[in-house]
Amino acid sequence: MDYQSLFKDRIEQLKSENRYRYFVELERKTGAHPHAVWHRDGAAVDVIQWCSNDYLGMGQRPDTIAAMAEAAQHHGTGAGGTRNISGTSSHIVALEKEMASLHQKERALVFTSGYVANEAAISALIALLDNPIILSDSMNHASIISGIRYGRGEKLIFRHNDTEHLEQLLAGLPKSRHKIIIFESVYSMDGDTSPIAEIAALARKYNAMTYIDEVHAVGMYGNEGGGIAQRDGVDDQIDIIQGTFGKAYGAMGGYIAASDAIVDAIRSHGSGFIFTTAMPPALAAAALSSVRHLRQSQDERKIQQEQATKLKARLRDYQVPCLPSSTHIVPVMVGDAAICSDISWTLLNDFGLYIQPINYPTVARGTERLRITPGPLHTDAMIEDLASALGQVFAQKRPPSYQASPLLAEKLGLVKSA
Repeated sequence: MDYQSLFKDRIEQLKSENRYRYFVELERKTGAHPHAVWHRDGAAVDVIQWCSNDYLGMGQRPDTIAAMAEAAQHHGTGAGGTRNISGTSSHIVALEKEMASLHQKERALVFTSGYVANEAAISALIALLDNPIILSDSMNHASIISGIRYGRGEKLIFRHNDTEHLEQLLAGLPKSRHKIIIFESVYSMDGDTSPIAEIAALARKYNAMTYIDEVHAVGMYGNEGGGIAQRDGVDDQIDIIQGTFGKAYGAMGGYIAASDAIVDAIRSHGSGFIFTTAMPPALAAAALSSVRHLRQSQDERKIQQEQATKLKARLRDYQVPCLPSSTHIVPVMVGDAAICSDISWTLLNDFGLYIQPINYPTVARGTERLRITPGPLHTDAMIEDLASALGQVFAQKRPPSYQASPLLAEKLGLVKSA
């Protein structure tokens, strides 16, 4: 068996389908976000980053950096092991108390990433409940899918944000059977939000638990940055809230917030938590500083929303096809994997603008796109430069989104779904 040839063939297949992920060597510059240094052929080129998940630039904030540096000076760079083996850092304890308070829950639990939080928590819940069935939104992202698969639970998929379909599925199940409805608040590829109140009402009606993934919303929405559920005043109606420190908070790590009983059960049964080295104290200190700042400051969220609104308007002016997103995420539709990658490289090489192409399997074939995340540190001049560049490149490349297929037309709101 020639294993090496097999692996090479798999990679060549990805490349032939324009699904191979190329890494661009970028270095962020402290105090200069969204500027970054692109290392290209031995040269250092200044570029503007337009697709970072550091949505508010908090990873550049002096207070956050100082908190991380001070904790590293006092406690070193690592955690030394799992929390059971090496002990629990006081920084993590403080962070968990902060997240419980933010979401008005009894308790929170910190993980090393948002992905690990979903995988460990969901799989543990499936193991703890009695023959549960999972009802999962069709647009849920990879870590949720992985948690369900790892837990080996039965699942039903409801159409994206379709509460009528969800109720049909719930009505067909015994009311006594354990059920978990799992969904996201902000869907990061289309930039739309879920009907949280309606889903929570169905959960109460049909005796189901609710698990919401707020990773693209925490820090961004709500009067304290608690997410869409906080913004809509329904966070008390959700059993488990999951989030991350790796996006709007500008650090790294994930968490869940729920009742004391739920969190303790997951803490005691989630192998992805039990057997993973704990978050380093320095990262916990940075995350805590960021969370506390965004609980009392509205400035970053307010300016970010203003800049996102400006960008959407300018893209329309330049006839660049983008989804009618209601959030900070601006999906510019392309509709072809090869052209999407080509547009991305053209923007980087010719205009110094970095936007990662989003192709299958992250999105459905035929809906390939550029996912833009304008932030409070993107200036009006930067917005104009980006919109102008996209207008020029789209006019030159003529991607399928210029003459939308039925799938693209539905995404772009040109036709209504059946």
